[in-house]
Amino acid sequence: MTTVFSFTPGTLPILITIPHAGDRLAPGMDERMTPRGRKLPDTDWYMEHLYAFALSKGIGILRANFSRYVVDLNRGRDDAALYAGRPSTGLVPLLGFDGQPIYQDGQAPDADEIAARTEQYWQPYHDAVQAELTRLREQFGWAILWDAHSICSEIPRLFEGRLPDLNFGTNSGTSCAPSLAEALLARAETLTAYTHVRDGRFKGGYTTRHYGQPADNIHAIQLEIAQSTYLASEQDPWPIDLQAAASLSAAIEPLLATAADWRPESS
Repeated sequence: MTTVFSFTPGTLPILITIPHAGDRLAPGMDERMTPRGRKLPDTDWYMEHLYAFALSKGIGILRANFSRYVVDLNRGRDDAALYAGRPSTGLVPLLGFDGQPIYQDGQAPDADEIAARTEQYWQPYHDAVQAELTRLREQFGWAILWDAHSICSEIPRLFEGRLPDLNFGTNSGTSCAPSLAEALLARAETLTAYTHVRDGRFKGGYTTRHYGQPADNIHAIQLEIAQSTYLASEQDPWPIDLQAAASLSAAIEPLLATAADWRPESS
């Protein structure tokens, strides 16, 4: 069986998590899905390509191998809604971002299957995240979690208008030290080819909110990238624009360098 995640530890106090780039499905799942659902349209496409530089810089990467349609690793086990008044995409999604069903009639998972998927796929991933953050904090005195995402730039069901290119989430300033957020935003200001916002439509999901505990010397940031910045088309089959992706990767690299250079005030 394919492992739930792939993990390469780094030598710096930063862990990149990539929860939504996987394209594997649970056994027997594909035959129950709609044709649209089987295409996995809500995948965070080509994230490994965008962050390919990280390992050579000493930054660890933990990447989920299974689709968010199996279980969404950026939602809590309690399936609590992240944004009041907005559609909830769910711990085990039944609808795509566009509101179309993922499963054929009568084929959606029941409560027992959801619980089983949570134990089999969600729990090992989060056990690994917690273990690595604990290791980094013990070694360096602090740890930074960088939760890496991308999303279609326009999804009327989920948000109005068009997203900025780079969407930083710090759970309204509570998931990381203010000095870290300020340093990242200052660096983002220099990336004049890209628009950015902090705590706009996306403030960080479960991962950012749960692990980001500055008082415990763990700082979490989510970066949600508009896919218009690196895809040739945001429609099926979601082809990558290699030149645009290279430019975007070159813009992400100094952001992570800024995080690597940062130090807590007490260190």
